[in-house]
Amino acid sequence: MPTAPDLYAVMGNPVAHSKSPQIHALFAAQTGQNLEYRAILVEPGQFATAARDFRAAGGKGLNITVPFKQDAWVFADILSARAERAGAVNTLIFDRSGVRGDNTDGLGLVRDLTVNHGYALSGRRILLLGAGGAARGVLQPLLLEKPEQVVIANRTAEKALELSMRFSDLGRVSGRGFAELVGRQFDLIIHATAAGLDHQAPQLPDEMLASGGWCYDLMYGDQPTAFMRWGQAQGAAQVMDGLGMLVEQAAQSFQLWRGVWPETQPVIAALRPR
Repeated sequence: MPTAPDLYAVMGNPVAHSKSPQIHALFAAQTGQNLEYRAILVEPGQFATAARDFRAAGGKGLNITVPFKQDAWVFADILSARAERAGAVNTLIFDRSGVRGDNTDGLGLVRDLTVNHGYALSGRRILLLGAGGAARGVLQPLLLEKPEQVVIANRTAEKALELSMRFSDLGRVSGRGFAELVGRQFDLIIHATAAGLDHQAPQLPDEMLASGGWCYDLMYGDQPTAFMRWGQAQGAAQVMDGLGMLVEQAAQSFQLWRGVWPETQPVIAALRPR
C-alpha cells in the first residue's frame, strides 16, 4: 500500500497567485520525494491558528508569504541566526524539536543575482526600497556580499532608519525617506515594498540609476511589474522580476525540509511565460 505523502503548504493573503505549489511539485518529481504541497489563504489575525491546525493535521512544514512573515517569526519556537536577525520568517519546519523558523529569502535573492545572472554584489551601491518583512529578509545576505553601501528607503523614514540600525554591524547601511534620495545614484535598485501587490511602484526621483545600473523587483508576474517598467524608462541595463529568487528561496526551503538540493534552472525555465 502506497505511503501517504508528507504535507507542506504556503500560507499568505493573497495566495491564489502563488507558484510555490508548482515549484515544489517540480522539485519533488525531480528528486523522487513523496510530498503534497498546497496554497492556503489565511485571514488577517488568524495565522497562528491556521499554522497550529496545519501542524495538528500532520503538516511537516510551511512557507510564509505576505503579510505573515513577522507573525511566523513570533510563532516559531526556535529561530535560525538569519531569521532572528531579520525579525521575519518565510520557512517553518515542524519536527520533534518543535517549530523551527528560518528565512531563505535573502539567500534566494543573492543566489539569483550572483549565480543565475552573474552579478557581483561586492563594491556596489545598492538601494533597497521598503522596510517591511521582505526587506528584512534580504538584508543580512546582501550585506555579507560586501557591497560598498546599502541604503534602505521607505515612505516612513523612521522605519528605514530603525531597520538600518538593526543591521549596522554588518556593513555600511543607512535608512531614509524617498524624498531624501534626490541626487543619489545606485548601481542596483531592489524593490521590496508592498506597492507591487497593487501593481504600483513608489514615486521615485529620476536619474537615481547609475550608468549600467540594474533594477530587481522581488515581485513577479506574467507581465513586467510597475517597478520594472520604471527601470526600463530609466535606461536600466537589466530589469528582473523575482521569479528566480522565488525558485531559489524555495530550493533552500526544500533542502531544509527534505535534506535534498533540487536543480533550480529547469524549474525557472518551466515557469517563465513563453
